[in-house]
Amino acid sequence: MKDIEFLKSNLIAHRGLHDLKNPENSMGAFRKAISSNYIIELDVHLLRDNTIVVFHDDNLYRMTGKRQNLKDLTYDDIKDLKLLNTSYGIPTLDEVLKLVSGQVPIIIELKYDLKAGLLEKRLAPLLDNYDGDFCVKSFNPLSVRWFKKYRPNYIRGLLISNKRETLKEKIVSSHISYFLCKPDFISCSYKLYNNKRIKSYMNKIPVIAWTIRSEKTYNMYRDKFYNLITENIYK
Repeated sequence: MKDIEFLKSNLIAHRGLHDLKNPENSMGAFRKAISSNYIIELDVHLLRDNTIVVFHDDNLYRMTGKRQNLKDLTYDDIKDLKLLNTSYGIPTLDEVLKLVSGQVPIIIELKYDLKAGLLEKRLAPLLDNYDGDFCVKSFNPLSVRWFKKYRPNYIRGLLISNKRETLKEKIVSSHISYFLCKPDFISCSYKLYNNKRIKSYMNKIPVIAWTIRSEKTYNMYRDKFYNLITENIYK
């Protein structure tokens, strides 16, 4: 049985411990999380030249002002861009792994603006050589299933949305996706705590909730989930 105790060693910092001077998914936010001994949650995308970068959105606009999609760009296209008018650029995953270097656990969310398998194939060799606690997760059950098949030793999580407006979201939130990829943990919105399906998962595997942004919400849910993904909660 896999040892996933590290996933509750401390609270989880959503995209690092970020603030106005240290934007989300920046090296500054990751340094702050390390200094506070928080578990780091981050997001990865695959660029056109197969570079893996740490960034949340599919498009650059919100964080850099550029209306371009990451999947269409190379690292040379983005290496000089700054996040929210700070001195921080978009880091590569390799840079982040070298910074963290096993000091705290890492939760890596794979974004799926590309066909499942492309990012996973590039990510796995980096993680194979990483000396530290980590896990992978995705909203895409096919991504989680890839790791089940090709890296069964990896700890893998399935994200479940609280929105079910599209057929894709309905499938991802269904039991079908769970049996397809057999995740080691589930991650969902804290708002789904009373959801019957989430309750059923809690009887099988750990469930991690996102995203806690206030002390009030933290106090309400701190004992209801395996762990919490937080912003601006210091414990």
